[in-house]
Amino acid sequence: MSDPADHPTPEATGSSEADLIAVRREKLGKLRDLGIDPYGAAFATDTDPGTLRASFENDLPVRLAGRLVAIRDMGKSVFATLADVHGRIQIYLNMKEVSEQDWAAWKLLDMGDWIGVAGTTFTTGKGEPSVKVETLTVLSKALRPMPDKWHGVADREIKYRKRHLDLMSNEDSANIFINRSRMVAEIRNFFHQRGYLEVETPMLQSVAGGAAARPFETHHNALSMPLTLRIAPELFLKRLLVGGFTKLFELNRNFRNEGISRRHNPEFTMLEAYQAFADFEIMANLVEEMTCHLAEQFCGGLQIEHKDEEGNTIRTINLARPWKRANYHDLVKEVADDDFFDLTPEARRAKCGELEVHISEGMEDYEVIQQVFEKKVEEHTFDPCFVTRVPSELVPLAKVTPGGKTVEVYELIINGQEISPGYSELNDPDVQRQRLEHQAGGEEEQLVDYDFIETLEHGMPPAGGIGIGIDRLIMMLTGAPTIRDVVLFPLLKKKE
Repeated sequence: MSDPADHPTPEATGSSEADLIAVRREKLGKLRDLGIDPYGAAFATDTDPGTLRASFENDLPVRLAGRLVAIRDMGKSVFATLADVHGRIQIYLNMKEVSEQDWAAWKLLDMGDWIGVAGTTFTTGKGEPSVKVETLTVLSKALRPMPDKWHGVADREIKYRKRHLDLMSNEDSANIFINRSRMVAEIRNFFHQRGYLEVETPMLQSVAGGAAARPFETHHNALSMPLTLRIAPELFLKRLLVGGFTKLFELNRNFRNEGISRRHNPEFTMLEAYQAFADFEIMANLVEEMTCHLAEQFCGGLQIEHKDEEGNTIRTINLARPWKRANYHDLVKEVADDDFFDLTPEARRAKCGELEVHISEGMEDYEVIQQVFEKKVEEHTFDPCFVTRVPSELVPLAKVTPGGKTVEVYELIINGQEISPGYSELNDPDVQRQRLEHQAGGEEEQLVDYDFIETLEHGMPPAGGIGIGIDRLIMMLTGAPTIRDVVLFPLLKKKE
């Protein structure tokens, strides 16, 4: 990256971590002997490494700060690389062009230390944008060495447990989280521009409603009452529709006390949005428009490459519009034969054996069908598909289609998993009561939010609603293979 050859550092000599820490602590003491605070105060900057490199011009006075991530020392002069999560820039120091104290301080620095510099921009003979340092300020002395220069954090468990090491050594990982932050900001902007109001609803709830999931349970001491962390914000957002909000959304955390997998984290980010006087078709169009907008703005187009750990492309997802819309029953018939829904429940169970779809003894018939859908349709659908006319048993909060066997719902499948469900929302309080009590299966007092039913009796306008799993959406748009790659601090089992 810079002109001279690498100068060996203690990290490159194979010393143990304990030896390296001891050397760094010795340097820490010498910095203090020089009258330098190794954990310095505020440092005013006018740019950062990534911004400076992206808009580089020669002969500009600059002040910037960052972490030392490479050092090439030639004795009386040195090239180094200054970086943060947004990018990096080369700096150059010459013993004759900085103060004696700054040079003495430099000799006590290591990779991983944070410094601030003031200087002038120039381009080296090999064309590398650089900053000639005039003054140097020590901002933070790192007592532990950085990850290996060439391999970064290769162990995936360390990557997830110690995200700071991953971010400082893996530019691809850092870029995923920068893009995630920008995408989330753009999602908010997308809804704001269309007249939606962002709201906040309780995360602590007396009845966990809005989804069929096991909640985390807690207890409020002052009120002496049990509470749960929310599994979905839906019932509170619908209360706001009753109250007169006509376009609203919430983008926040949900919690489900269930399994952990490549697609599931117990704490996850969900967007829910509701529009009065709309239906599931209108909301499907909205999700399609938003997702394509994000892809074009952040991914360079509507073709999203997914790669394996070796960098080989395993599939390309095509987001070109219009997206496919298909009936749930038709999709199941394509994989389980045209007569599948004409079979008896017992015969359908036998068919699952032929299809190599595992089912458990206690499953109801609609759950058996859903298992076939998930294993044979959903997991093999990679380009976008809105699955419509879903069985009514699966979605107790949506309007029933004429005939009563399906509901006005879409389930958006991309990359083999559900990204977003959308409903024509059920607003009949009597039907809603019946559905929720049936779903509760005899535990109505614990599982049915009767206060919500009473709210519906005040009149909720017809509305369309959507949920979007933000983590899964980011996985799809960035090509990440697992949800842990797009969640900064995924939940992991505690190490023994």
